Amino acid sequence: MDWCIISLLLLTLGQHGFCQQEEVCSKSVINSCDDCIKSGPYCAWCEQLNFTKAGEQESVRCDTKAKLIERGCKTEEMISPKNQQIILQSDPLSQSSDSEEPVQMSPQKIHLKLRPGLPHSFKITFKRAEGYPVDLYYLMDLSYSMKDDLENVKGLGKTLFDTLNKITKKAQIGFGAFVDKTVLPYTNTNKEKLEKPCDENYQQCQAAFGYRHVLSMTSSERQFREEVAKQYISGNLDSPEGSLDAMMQAAVCGDQIGWRNSSTRLIVLATDAGFHMAGDGKLAGILEPNDEHCHIKNNLYVKSSEMDYPSVGQLAIQLEKNNVQPIFAVTENVKNVYDNLSKMIPKSEVGVLSSDSKNVVQLIENAYQKLSSKVTVTHDVLPDNVRVEYRPECDHPRQEGPNKGVCDQVHERQEIHFNVTVTADTCMEEKSFTISPLGIKDKLTVTITTDCTCECNNPAGSNLAHCNNRGSIDCGVCSCNDGFTGQFCGCDVTTKDAEALRASCKKDNGTECEGRGDCVCGRCQCHKTEQGNFYYGDYCDCDDEHCEKFNNKLCAGNGNCKCGKCECFKGYSGSACQCKVSDEGCRTTNGTVCFGRGTCVCNLCECREGYQRPNCQKCLGCPDPCQTKLKCIECLFPDPDKLGKDCKDVCQETISHSVVETFTLQGKECNQKDSQGCWIKFKLEQLTGIDSYLAEILNTKDCPEPPNVIAIILGSVAAVAVIGILLLMLIKLLIHMKDLKEFKKFENEKKKSKWANAENPLFQNPTTTVANPLFTGE
Repeated sequence: MDWCIISLLLLTLGQHGFCQQEEVCSKSVINSCDDCIKSGPYCAWCEQLNFTKAGEQESVRCDTKAKLIERGCKTEEMISPKNQQIILQSDPLSQSSDSEEPVQMSPQKIHLKLRPGLPHSFKITFKRAEGYPVDLYYLMDLSYSMKDDLENVKGLGKTLFDTLNKITKKAQIGFGAFVDKTVLPYTNTNKEKLEKPCDENYQQCQAAFGYRHVLSMTSSERQFREEVAKQYISGNLDSPEGSLDAMMQAAVCGDQIGWRNSSTRLIVLATDAGFHMAGDGKLAGILEPNDEHCHIKNNLYVKSSEMDYPSVGQLAIQLEKNNVQPIFAVTENVKNVYDNLSKMIPKSEVGVLSSDSKNVVQLIENAYQKLSSKVTVTHDVLPDNVRVEYRPECDHPRQEGPNKGVCDQVHERQEIHFNVTVTADTCMEEKSFTISPLGIKDKLTVTITTDCTCECNNPAGSNLAHCNNRGSIDCGVCSCNDGFTGQFCGCDVTTKDAEALRASCKKDNGTECEGRGDCVCGRCQCHKTEQGNFYYGDYCDCDDEHCEKFNNKLCAGNGNCKCGKCECFKGYSGSACQCKVSDEGCRTTNGTVCFGRGTCVCNLCECREGYQRPNCQKCLGCPDPCQTKLKCIECLFPDPDKLGKDCKDVCQETISHSVVETFTLQGKECNQKDSQGCWIKFKLEQLTGIDSYLAEILNTKDCPEPPNVIAIILGSVAAVAVIGILLLMLIKLLIHMKDLKEFKKFENEKKKSKWANAENPLFQNPTTTVANPLFTGE
């Protein structure tokens, strides 16, 4: 027990006493009090007169408070600005959303006057208002594979409104639909197929389109039901859809969609397929990048075929900027794809749809509860050299990096707090940035100014005795009148050209003796360094102590420091001699340097965008080669009907291939559907370079066979005949069973009959009797 108490005491002291970070003042060129304040957050300036000794430079006035006190400086003679905070607006938090503009975060405006490098902390409070309005935009994939889902969604209006009304009485719903860009290779551009891209047997089919806004936000269930009922299925060619195009327009076209200013904005994306993203448009010759602007006219996205798909980063920025939170309602086959997408889009959730979307209402409710109960506070673009960190104070904090504060399982009317620490690393003019909870309109505007000047208690007068009656005092240092120089203005240069003397001590018209010495008669007398050595050079601009370090070693221990620069030993290079003159560390298993996808710098690979260290072998952000190389693989597949075909235009000499019965490569296995609807299997292994692959193509395709009409007809006739014979046999059996039952009944009745011994009334006995004389009676 005693050991537990001792351990606890040591831990407490470690947090607040013994292990507290030591205050350090890293001095550089110090010529004034202002220079000192800019040198570091813990630097203080001593303005006490006669603090410096004879021959000492005035920079000794700049140090930490502890060291200045050690040298004899009084506390009241020290200049060390502190951080200041002024709360400009702090509206109280709302209890519910009855007010038109409910307040869920406080304060709203704050002004900070910071000393560079000195962190400053303040607290913000958040409380979810009860019954906060919800705007839900149902964005549905209307490709042909979603036809069953559309029929179910048409009947979900009442259930959807009932569910939202449980959450808030101020719910609105909108509706939009998307398929894909109406250009090859995404959609069949044949005129008839554009008008009716569905199966021939499917009559209710609308023309192909990219994204269509159907219904703006409404609280009318009837209007929602009527507008959705008018929608019909459409179609396209490839599997991925234009989901990101549709989400981008729904996020940025606020006026058309009808987003309210104060509401929780949700986009429910319902689909059973993946998505195209930036760069895929090149397959259709679309090279113009997405401009993240609204292009809806007559409820249709008019730039669908002119502008590329947005990138995931572009979409994430616009969703966050417009406080929109996506819910991905997807089928099981693409759940992993959207799980990875959700990781890159803050405040998003993924749910698995049933095959016919019957569970979409429950999915939306569950996703909303997860989104609303997780509060993530972060900032927009910060000014240069400003850092912000967050520390949540709640029951269920989560760590997602220093640039976010996250609290989970937050209930309505539950008050939580976030400790925000702001640090300005350099002096700056007034700048501002905003802090806000993701997906919520409330914002805190933080304005920053820096305190980089000293307010000293200077004595009045221009000819003070301390300066030999030849100058004034500025923060404890003599500022000499014209014609006099020196620490106490004791040097008379009226008989000399003072400016010329001073100029001869300045390098490139800079600071006298680089702030490391005194200018005496036009020559620099250099001071000692912190290590006790001397600065040297005509302008005291050299020393052998301030070269670049690596692994906390001067010149990495692989060179000598000469006049501020490292002179490397043989076999080493770099500004700090940290690099071996070798590419051994960049060599790959196949003997190349960085697989041809990067350059070897300092014996380490610097990879091209997307490729990962250490050897630039894998690319996490690159398009899936299974899809980008499908057209080439399809062309290379051996087809007797297309002998002698030329695949140079399609493949552009990026693939070396072989047709095999079984795979031998260790690369990625691809299983893709070609333009004829057949499944083709192949493996890709990336070779040296950016766009060079070795492919193995399986020599067989898996094509669905067409139905055998004759077999179906003969089978139908045979089935009818067999069913007829079976019915006749069944009828005959029933008749036989009935007859057998009647016969048994007759037999039973016959056994029950009894015959009486009675005389016939018509019978008369004979009147004569004749005896046979020969009858003996035997």
